[in-house]
Amino acid sequence: MPTPVGRLTVLYDADCPLCVHLRHWLLRQRQLVPLDLVPAGSQEARRRFPALDHASTLREITVVGDRGQVYRETSAWIVCLWALADHRAKAHWLATPAGQPFARVTVLAAAKWREALKGPDTRDGRCDDGRCEVPGPPG
Repeated sequence: MPTPVGRLTVLYDADCPLCVHLRHWLLRQRQLVPLDLVPAGSQEARRRFPALDHASTLREITVVGDRGQVYRETSAWIVCLWALADHRAKAHWLATPAGQPFARVTVLAAAKWREALKGPDTRDGRCDDGRCEVPGPPG
C-alpha cells in the first residue's frame, strides 16, 4: 500500500523569477495537501533534508513528502498540482500515459525559459550561509 502524503515541501530556486512567481501562485491556491515552500539550498532546506543532494535541488524542482517521498522534475510539478483543489483532476490526467508527454514538454519549456531568464548558474553554495532572500509577491 502506498504511503499517504499529508504535507509536501516544495524546494524552489529563490533566485529564479519564474520559480518565485510560481511559489506565489501556489500559495494563492486552495490546498488539499498543505505546501511548505522553502528556498532550495538554504539552511532550512539542509536542516529539514540532510540526506538530499542540495546542488541538484537548485537545478530541478524537488518536492519532498512528509513520509520521505521525493519527487523531481515532471513528477514534482504533477504532485504540486495534485495538492491543489482546483488542479487535482488535471494532475491525475498528467500522470496518465496520455498526459505524461504534455507534462514533460511543459517542464522542459519552463526549464528553457528559466535558463534564459537567469543565465548561467554560477552560484555554488549561494545559500550556504542561510541568507537566501525570498522576494515578496509582485505589486
